[in-house]
Amino acid sequence: MRTLIGPESDDLAELYEPPSLPWLRVNMVSTLDGAANGDSGKSGSINNEADKRVFHALRDQADAIVVGAGTARTERYRVAAVPLVIVSHRGLVPEQLKDAPPGKVLLVTCADSSGLDGCRSTLGADQVIVVGQSQVDLVAMKAELVDRGFANLLSEGGPHLLRDLLAAGVVDELDLTWVPRLIGGVHPRILEGAPVDHDFRLALLLEDEGTLIGRWLVEYA
Repeated sequence: MRTLIGPESDDLAELYEPPSLPWLRVNMVSTLDGAANGDSGKSGSINNEADKRVFHALRDQADAIVVGAGTARTERYRVAAVPLVIVSHRGLVPEQLKDAPPGKVLLVTCADSSGLDGCRSTLGADQVIVVGQSQVDLVAMKAELVDRGFANLLSEGGPHLLRDLLAAGVVDELDLTWVPRLIGGVHPRILEGAPVDHDFRLALLLEDEGTLIGRWLVEYA
């Protein structure tokens, strides 16, 4: 296990370099008792400075950031340096992103989505990716994003999207920070929904004043 002391000490960009492209990683945070957020319902209520350094390092590498619509609304996502890819079965653009500059927000939905016409009107038809009939086809989504030049993909969840991405077999890497806190109560875990079962191989483990930051590569059967 390596110690993470400062922003430059371990060269996070090098440590988190994808071994190949295309690559889709998911970055999550959890308390020691398994909570993926705090009382505010946001991950920002449990993360810390060590987690934020990795968060920004991963964003700096990404070609695009994939996030579930519910998480984008709850966490109040704003326009980022790279395009945000919002996954929404209902085809709804989060309110705070409706006025985003062209190309800064893409929305992925399915053909039967009730909001398909509305999101096309809001974002522009070329910024709406339709994959699947009644459910979003995440395999086709990844392929379409790669075709658009987004080979290094970062997903920030939430828990339901992480479950669906794993079930679809499109996740290459899980990056997980454990903050040294116990909060109790009822909170989502980093994975929510129907059961999935995958093995992982530890590639990196960092420590910073009790915070553990791990990088696991998915091993599909």
